[in-house]
Amino acid sequence: MLRIENLVCGYGRMQVLDTVSLEIGAESVGLFGPNGAGKTTLISAVMGMIKPWKGNIEFEGEKLIGKETFHMARLGIALVPQERELFPWMSVEDNLTLGAAYIPHAKDKAPEQMEKVFELFPILKERRRQLAGTMSGGQQRMLAIARALMSQPKLLILDEPSLGLQPSIVAEVFEVLKELKKNVSVLVTEQNVRESLRAIDRGYVLENGKIVLEDSAEGLKTNPYVLKSYLGL
Repeated sequence: MLRIENLVCGYGRMQVLDTVSLEIGAESVGLFGPNGAGKTTLISAVMGMIKPWKGNIEFEGEKLIGKETFHMARLGIALVPQERELFPWMSVEDNLTLGAAYIPHAKDKAPEQMEKVFELFPILKERRRQLAGTMSGGQQRMLAIARALMSQPKLLILDEPSLGLQPSIVAEVFEVLKELKKNVSVLVTEQNVRESLRAIDRGYVLENGKIVLEDSAEGLKTNPYVLKSYLGL
């Protein structure tokens, strides 16, 4: 589905990613690494927010480099950014409606998709009239994921979904990710490796702009380097 080959990019003269290659099919994939490793930069390149210096990015065989971000959304890629970027003075329902409003294949099916989203996140149905900005951090994270799902994506990208959330909410978010991967491909970047490995099929470790490790979730759970560097064991 998504293929990244020998990606090199950065900001100004500062190189961040160095010949990064990875693939995502009909599965859930984790991208792990410390702050500054290049995880968000990779996502920005996929979404057309920065232009790679070298390499190639394809989605279902179509080259993405040079396309605007709205093209990615219409192709079927949805991003849930770290900051959530909700419309705080709009209701939950209005935020969800906007998730499908400018996606041709999703707009006409928005009502039925909203019901599916409410099944996944019952709290959002209860609070559909509530202003997004008055919700808790965990509820806002759920709303951001739900809004992305309103576009009926083929690939859902989540950038640090556990950031700033209390442990009980983090566990709940990753339980949702287990359900999501049944119907949509998922790429999740995370520093919370322990929770992520319970929800993904495969993972990559990105350090200093390079992929240093790739394995199944089970393989990463028992990898000595991952155990020492990311799981504290």
